Amino acid sequence: MEAADSITILKGTHVRYRGTGSAGEVLDLRSDDEGIWAKVDTTDLWYNTRYLEVLDEEEYLKLKSREIHRKVKKLDEEGKKQATKKKVDTLKKQLEDVDMSSELCDGGG
Repeated sequence: MEAADSITILKGTHVRYRGTGSAGEVLDLRSDDEGIWAKVDTTDLWYNTRYLEVLDEEEYLKLKSREIHRKVKKLDEEGKKQATKKKVDTLKKQLEDVDMSSELCDGGG
């Protein structure tokens, strides 16, 4: 099966879809009247091989490294949001127990 750049694509080949930049490993191949299709692991979608470019191992590892870095950063941000939410919830719970009916809370005037 050949990609647009005339390089053979086999199961296990690392590819990038030119339309979106999605990259991954080819899980399966099939052909029909419209061309040859490759199923890519990262999106679980079928791509026409004429729109795929084959990546060498170094390029693929660079892309994966960037993707992992983005995911870790996103998890860190989500973790910070969850910690802040937990603090807010704790403060709300503490404030629920405050008795505001006391005469000590008299307003001026």
